[in-house]
Amino acid sequence: MTSTALQRFIDEADARSHLHGIPADCVLALAPLMLELIEHAGSFLEPEHYRSSPEGYTRNLIYAAPDQSLSLYALVWLPGQWTPVHDHGSWGVVGVVEGVLEERSYVRLSPDRGADEDIQLARGGTILLSHGAVTSFVPNPDHIHITGVPHERPRAVSLHLYGRAMNDFNIYDVEAGSRRRTVVAHNES
Repeated sequence: MTSTALQRFIDEADARSHLHGIPADCVLALAPLMLELIEHAGSFLEPEHYRSSPEGYTRNLIYAAPDQSLSLYALVWLPGQWTPVHDHGSWGVVGVVEGVLEERSYVRLSPDRGADEDIQLARGGTILLSHGAVTSFVPNPDHIHITGVPHERPRAVSLHLYGRAMNDFNIYDVEAGSRRRTVVAHNES
């Protein structure tokens, strides 16, 4: 059963994402919706959305658009869990429901010629996102980062809205200077 707040968010996110063709305009229009959604998270997040695993952070699907133009996940991060260095190939809007999520950015030093080798990345800045924080990203250049929760912090839960079905993305090996496409199931890390 979809709560009123969640259904309103989905309907409005669908309308606004189709209205704005430029990713930066799209996330600008959607960020206030995510802020409102976080305030109502208790009305729609079910126990399965808080599913976690000691093996790694967990992606729990909340909504996938039939046309694959949107997907919304609850991500659960236990202490010490991190994503690999990755990108998205899409715009996205993220809101933190619980805890403090840490994001460490990477800057691409080499031109993106579409190749999966000879990719030079340098560490960039760090952002700490606490309960109620909303952030966004756009592709081209894609947002390359690692996200997670250090061992000394408690669990974090975040909502992630993507401008596509987020079932694959690039993972980077910073030392080797390479990337590879990975495919994940809806609720896998």
